[in-house]
Amino acid sequence: MANRFILNGASYHGHGAIEVIPDLVKSYGWQKIFVTSDPDLVKFGVTAKVTDLLDKAGIAYTVYSGIKPNPTIQNVQDGVAAFREAEADSIIAIGGGSSMDTAKAIGIIINNPEHEDVRSLEGEVPMKKHAVPTIAVPTTAGTAAEVTINYVITDVEKERKFVCVGPDDIPETAIIDPDMMASMPKGLTASTGMDALTHAIEGYTTKGAWELSDMFHLEAIKLIAKNLRGAVNNTPEGREGMALGQYVAGMGFSNVGLGIDHAMAHTLSAHYDMPHGVACAMLLPIAMEFNRDYVGDRLRDVGRAMGVEGIDDMDAEAAKDAAIAAVKQLGEDVGIPKTTDKIREEDLDQIAADALKDACYPGNPREATPEQVKDMFRMLMA
Repeated sequence: MANRFILNGASYHGHGAIEVIPDLVKSYGWQKIFVTSDPDLVKFGVTAKVTDLLDKAGIAYTVYSGIKPNPTIQNVQDGVAAFREAEADSIIAIGGGSSMDTAKAIGIIINNPEHEDVRSLEGEVPMKKHAVPTIAVPTTAGTAAEVTINYVITDVEKERKFVCVGPDDIPETAIIDPDMMASMPKGLTASTGMDALTHAIEGYTTKGAWELSDMFHLEAIKLIAKNLRGAVNNTPEGREGMALGQYVAGMGFSNVGLGIDHAMAHTLSAHYDMPHGVACAMLLPIAMEFNRDYVGDRLRDVGRAMGVEGIDDMDAEAAKDAAIAAVKQLGEDVGIPKTTDKIREEDLDQIAADALKDACYPGNPREATPEQVKDMFRMLMA
């Protein structure tokens, strides 16, 4: 069996990395750019850090910011219409996973109009053409959507999220500039950072993990464990470390998949509009505990990467406990809640069934029954 590995054609890292965008646009020969962002980023001047550079360089663009935190089918449809009206030929996606996921869906549909029905994108669907050429500029250190071959859209009518996967949606270029993340509030920094940690830990313990992805995931865990607390306190070192850590995690999990944590988190976001990063963070130690006896000695590796002292001298069970405890402690230190009052007992049958149908679930190292999933959801109930 061949293990496929797909990454951006190019990525630029470091403070001030956005300065390369005008020259890139000119070298690509783009004439009219479609900028996707979200209303808050526009309101608080974050989007303008990039559009001001375009203005200065005399590059034409239009901004589409009608994007929700959990982007919907309608967001995508409206974006497709706006792209066509703008007569654009390229995309710059500025924002977190929501902006970038919306841009991916728009870019795919524009070049593959037979998928005008957004629901037809679900799963791994072969495309005739690559998406519209895209530069992705993340403003959160978490989703790594700028380097992944997947995106997630919310079906409001059916109260579910669906995952779309394929090499044709990956942005050609990623710009990882920690200065674009400096305005993130503490809560968002914490939740997106824990989402990145979830990517790294689930990617390291998923069924598809192998040596190349392991290299990325273990380094990502180290970077996140070292830098997330600082990023929450808005230190330059913390921001830079998290910007890199989340990208490194994305390089791994995009190619090998995730597990039950993300399957359940997608369900919580779809049913209750819960922020994705918060859902992932709350579920992470619960999912690790559920999988603890099905991942060999990999939780010891996770604990070592988290910086747990003496973990190599512990027996197998103590090492697992220590790794899970380190993840719990990091979550507490950055203010992640342990419970939510959103989940209702009468919803459990449906949300458990939805989680087991999610595209991330098959990668989980342990099979789960509906009752086991419901019990894990109950652990979150206030």
